[in-house]
Amino acid sequence: MLPTYYRHSDGAPVTSTVKGVRRSREKFILLMIFIAFVFVCFGAFYYVPDLKESYTKLLDGQDNNHQHQLAIPPPNANKKSARFPPLESNKKEDGVHQRYQEVEKEQTNDDVKGNSEKKDITPEKKVQNKESADIKKKRDFIKKMMQHSWNGYVKYAWGSNELRPSSLSSHSASIFGSSMGATIIDAMDTLHIMGMHDEFKKARDWIAQNLKFQGGGEASVFEITIRFVGGLLSAYALTKDDMFKNKAEELADKLLPAFNTRTGIPRATINLASGGSRNWGWAAGGASILAEIGTLHLEFAYLSQVTGKKKYVQAVERVRNHLQKIDKPNGLYPVYINPDSGSWAQHTVTLGALGDSFYEYLIKSYVMSGKKDKVAEKMYYDTVEAIKTHMVKKSPSQELTYLAELHGGHPSSKMDHLACFAGGMFALGGKNHHDPSKGKEQISLGAEITNSCHESYIRSATKIGPEAFHFDQGSEARALYGNEKYYILRPETIESYFVLWRITGDTKYREWGWDAAQAIEKHCKATAGYSGIRDVYTVPAQQDDVQQSFFLAETLKYLYLLFSDDDVIPLDKWVFNTEAHPLPVNA
Repeated sequence: MLPTYYRHSDGAPVTSTVKGVRRSREKFILLMIFIAFVFVCFGAFYYVPDLKESYTKLLDGQDNNHQHQLAIPPPNANKKSARFPPLESNKKEDGVHQRYQEVEKEQTNDDVKGNSEKKDITPEKKVQNKESADIKKKRDFIKKMMQHSWNGYVKYAWGSNELRPSSLSSHSASIFGSSMGATIIDAMDTLHIMGMHDEFKKARDWIAQNLKFQGGGEASVFEITIRFVGGLLSAYALTKDDMFKNKAEELADKLLPAFNTRTGIPRATINLASGGSRNWGWAAGGASILAEIGTLHLEFAYLSQVTGKKKYVQAVERVRNHLQKIDKPNGLYPVYINPDSGSWAQHTVTLGALGDSFYEYLIKSYVMSGKKDKVAEKMYYDTVEAIKTHMVKKSPSQELTYLAELHGGHPSSKMDHLACFAGGMFALGGKNHHDPSKGKEQISLGAEITNSCHESYIRSATKIGPEAFHFDQGSEARALYGNEKYYILRPETIESYFVLWRITGDTKYREWGWDAAQAIEKHCKATAGYSGIRDVYTVPAQQDDVQQSFFLAETLKYLYLLFSDDDVIPLDKWVFNTEAHPLPVNA
């Protein structure tokens, strides 16, 4: 109870006037105290998150016993619970774009709570906690590029392998053997990741009803594996829809006869109808190709995991075991090997065409195994040391680092656009290295290689990189010959931007990726999709009228993920096959 004023002042009785004044003051103070009390109660109710949340749930008729039924975490939930949807639930995985709705809600609540939640992040990654409107705008722009590519294919080439976006017709390369809807399978996981649900369902229904593996013609074992088997398995991993797994298994069974050689090293092509296989006529001495025989492991190993049938992983392990024990010049792997004798057919070594993805699959096999595949680990890191010794070179100006090709042990200054994947590969290997100091060196090497590939882009008139470029005096990171100047919507440089952004948090990779996207939009956009261009040094660019299926599988996916939160296909939970189809890490 509040005390009353004394009835006397300075020992004398207080007059009624003084009493009145003091009574007025008393009323005013009481009023202020009451207002303060109401404000404190009001503030506690609305600004203490747990109290507000509990009360809101009561108003909504919810209780804590039913929180597990929510498909999306409540806005106030800890951010760590709002990651890329887990594999077990189709419902929760339906639409990765929901993650961005959660992010926006989390940002709003972070503002209300004064960012009181503790977050374990490195300083350079803080930019991701509050996604800017600019980043969202760029991601949405990439999605529109995907929609334009997909809509043109659906309208003018549905069911065919690829699209001619200017002549508005279908296109099919010989590598597919027959028409099997390559763009549909290649685009599936990109559609899912971007939240394009109607398009995904249309693609899924076509695969279920129309995808057959009975066509004649010679199909590339390598291309069918990375695009079709990889694409189907990725769709299965994202949705747990058994139809995709069953189709992948049916197709893999059609490919297995190619492995029937004395060494188990597969031949390059197979007739899916007859099972007959042979090597490319242009390959040296009828040899198999390193990149092709070494880029099957992720898909076949995962297929064995999800089917419980060991024959798939056993087939690719036999190949790797042979490569592990065979003598290697300077610790490096030449690009041609005879499938019957098991010996090298030539001593050309490159991380570009014919060699590239073999090295990529060593480190990714190690990561995908949950770092249990010690054979892949040793093969990869031993090879990286040999690459650093014999193939990593400096340009004449000493400003650019590149990967030389070796011909008979002699280095050349040429580097393929295909080799630009290596920047991301070295960074991924560095991130997973057991020795932090060596890991840091490899990440740095990856950054240097990626910088050189970036230079090949900004030194062209279109700001797009050529198919191949050289590092000669007075002409660094530039194509020298006409057959090196084209661009067919390749993803490798953008892939390295994405991986290095995820690993280092350096915002320049997002800037470089956005510049590349704008250049593609300006010079490659056609009436019904996107086309390659014949000369990156000529403006206006002449288009080649082919929308490669890997543009939807790789280039647009990596661009989209470059402007996405790290929780969307995180690199410690997924690995990308060489066609950018994500497969889950085996915990």
